[in-house]
Amino acid sequence: MKITAVDVWVVNLPLTNPFTSSFETKTGETRTIVRIRTDAGVEGWGETMWGRPVAAIVRELADGLIGSSPFDLSAFHQRVHMTPFFHGYLGYAAIAAIDVACWDTIGKATTTPVTDLLGGRVRDEVPITALITRADATSATDSDRPAALAEYAAEVVDKGGFQAVKLKGTADTWGDVAILQAIRSRLPNIDLRVDPNAAWTVPESVRAGIVLEELNLEYLEDPCIGIDGMRQVHEKVRIPLCTNMCVVRFEEFAPAVRLGAVDIIHGDVYKWGGVSATKALAAHCDTFGLGMNLHSGGELGIATAAHLAVVASTPILDRAIDSMYYLHDGDIVDPLTLTDGKLQVPDGPGLGVTIDEDKLAYYAHLNDEQGDLTK
Repeated sequence: MKITAVDVWVVNLPLTNPFTSSFETKTGETRTIVRIRTDAGVEGWGETMWGRPVAAIVRELADGLIGSSPFDLSAFHQRVHMTPFFHGYLGYAAIAAIDVACWDTIGKATTTPVTDLLGGRVRDEVPITALITRADATSATDSDRPAALAEYAAEVVDKGGFQAVKLKGTADTWGDVAILQAIRSRLPNIDLRVDPNAAWTVPESVRAGIVLEELNLEYLEDPCIGIDGMRQVHEKVRIPLCTNMCVVRFEEFAPAVRLGAVDIIHGDVYKWGGVSATKALAAHCDTFGLGMNLHSGGELGIATAAHLAVVASTPILDRAIDSMYYLHDGDIVDPLTLTDGKLQVPDGPGLGVTIDEDKLAYYAHLNDEQGDLTK
C-alpha cells in the first residue's frame, strides 16, 4: 500500500464561550486537517494545532510521502527530524498531523483500533478536566469574581459530572489565589489545579504556593518561567509542580529531572511531534518516577480521538486530562461521547471517528473568510 495524495485544510471553529488565559482571550480555534489517500483506497485522517503556517509545512513534507507506505513511520520521522529545528512548535505540529493520519490509515488497513496498535486498552473511558477562566464571569468585579467563578465551577461540575477543575490563571497572582480559595470552599472534594502559563514571578510563585498548600491542589502548573525558576519554587513549595512550558522537548527532560524542577509533565501528540513521541515521553516519566498528563491545544474530534487512544493504552496517564473538546460549538466528526465528565474511547478501526466532509468544507470556508483566528 502506497500513499498517492495528501490533502490539507485549515478550519475555523467557534467556542461556546470565550476562553481567557494569562496571554489571550480566544473565541474560536484554528486547526489544520490532513487526509492521506492510498492506492488501496484506504484513507487516514489527522489534525493538528494552528493554521496556515503549519499547513504550509505539512504540504512541504507531503511531497516526500508520495509513493511511500503509511506503515513506514520510522523512516518518515527520520527524514523530517530536523523540521522542528527550523520551525519550532510549528514543525512538531506539522509532523504530528501526518503521523496521526498514518496511524489512522494503518488502523483502517488492518481493521484495528489505534488503541490496540499502541498496546491495547487499560481503560475504556478517559476523564477530562472542567476548564474555568475569567471569561466565565465577565460581568463580575474584582471583589465578587471569586464567588462568581466558584459558583460557575460548581454548576459546570454538577451538570457535566467532572472530577477535576482547572483554573486558567493570569498575571493577577493574588486574584487567582482568591478564586482558588473560593472554588475549594465551594467544591471541597474536587481535584483542583491552576495554570498561570508562567505569568507569575518566582517570588510570587513561592509566596502564592505557600498560601495555596492548604487547598490540597492536585498540582501547580507552570507558575513561572523556565526550569531554573521552577526549581526554585519546587525547593520551597510542597505542591507538586507540573509543566507544559519548560519541558516540551526531550532535550529538556534530563535537565529538569537533574535539577528536581518538576513532578508532572504534560505531553501532547501535537506539541511533541506524534503518537510514538508521546508514548516515549510516558516511558521516560514512568522510568524516572514522574507523573504525566496531557495538555490541550484545542483539539477537535480527530485530534481528541488520537489523544484518547494514547491515554487508553498508557497506564501512567491516569489523571483527568486537559481537553477543550466540550467547549467547541460543533465538530468535523460525528460527536464523541461525553458522559459524567468522561470521554468514551472509540472502538472502530483506526481512530474510530467518521469525518463529516460537509462540515469540514463549511469550517474551511470560515477560515477562507476570516483567516487564522488569533483571538
